Amino acid sequence: MLRRLVRTGSHPAQQVRRARILLELDENDPDRRGPVATQSQIADRVGVALDTIRKVALVHAGLGQDVEATIRRRRRERPPVDPKVTGEVEARIIAMACTDPPDGYDRWSLRLLEKHVGLADDIPDLDHSTIGRVLKKRHFVLI
Repeated sequence: MLRRLVRTGSHPAQQVRRARILLELDENDPDRRGPVATQSQIADRVGVALDTIRKVALVHAGLGQDVEATIRRRRRERPPVDPKVTGEVEARIIAMACTDPPDGYDRWSLRLLEKHVGLADDIPDLDHSTIGRVLKKRHFVLI
């Protein structure tokens, strides 16, 4: 499987790189002549830093030598930064857009909503383009 992944050009570069590293580290390769090369030699052959070889080897050992899990990208359980726009914020923006516009205005615009969202204490400051995405996501049209 690893040889096929390395030879075909339809896989992400990071997966191909990890597959090449695992192939170089494989002690049971029937085509290998002699002992496995050192990590620094493998790093030179594959074209990566020595630290990359160590990390791939540690991940491979830590995952119970599961080859597919080693070469696949790990997804984060949650994003590094919590989103500003939650369901409650969306609801507040839509509720604000459903009200009558302030005196002197015929209708709500994205920039006008942006100003009023900035004045609200319980809603984080949002850009007019973010407000537009929220409204578009919920199929809300400003008329």
